[in-house]
Order: sequence, then C-alpha cells, then structure tokens
Amino acid sequence: MTTRKQSRRQLLSGSGLLRLGLLLGLVLGGGAWKELGGANFNPRYIDRIINGQTKKHEVLTLFGDPQEVQRSPDGLVFIYKNFKAAEPEGKPQIYKKPQEQSLTPYPVGDEGRQMAAPAPKNPIRVLKSSLTIRFKPDGETVQSYEFKEF
Repeated sequence: MTTRKQSRRQLLSGSGLLRLGLLLGLVLGGGAWKELGGANFNPRYIDRIINGQTKKHEVLTLFGDPQEVQRSPDGLVFIYKNFKAAEPEGKPQIYKKPQEQSLTPYPVGDEGRQMAAPAPKNPIRVLKSSLTIRFKPDGETVQSYEFKEF
C-alpha cells in the first residue's frame, strides 16, 4: 500500500507533472507538422473514397481537417494541399568574394557600403499535390473527388 502512495506522490510531484505535461503536449501537438507542410496523401486512403457512398466523417477520419472549405448551394467542398520545399535554382555559390573592408587595412566609408537583402523568414513552398472532395447538397455524402499531383 505504501508503494501506491509513493507512486502517486511521484506522479503529482513537480517532475512528474512536467513529464505528464510534455507527454500531453506531444500527443496534442503532434499534428502541427501537418499545418506546415501538409500531410502526404496516402494512395490507399484516396482509393477508399467512393462517389455516392463515402461519408463526410470518413473523409475527416482519413485526411483530418481540410485546409480550405468552400460552401455553395451545390454542397461543401473540402480542399487538401500538400507542399514541398522549393529547390534552389542553380548551383550553390561556394566561393564568396571578400567584403571590401576585409581587403584594406584602412576603414572604409559609408559611400561604398551596400546592404544585403534579408533572408526570407519562411521557406518557399511549392504545391506538390491537391485533393478536392465535393459533397452532395445534403453535406454528408461524397459526390466526386479529384486528386492532382504537380
């Protein structure tokens, strides 16, 4: 009986709460990567979509919340997108010319100084694939879907 009380005390201690909080954060925040890059579309999941039979809750279970939802009198449209990082154009420059201030022992005035362009904060993303699912006017059954890879 004392071991149970000790284990409960350890769980409710500061380090136990910290571990529990980290575990909970990992479980709940695990899907955050999907928001950044978009989840890869599993071809088996796409094959499970059957026009006129697949329900909205099945789509949400397979693919999660859509990035875009469009509402019209014809019904709902879910749009899922998958992005990839853009590849840099050309070869990376290995040798960089030294700056002017490094070539002379004397201080250089402001007249020859140029400001470098700031690096982009967000990486450039290119659309890799998209999945568009249209629902019937009842809003519950898939009318049609379209999967495109670019």
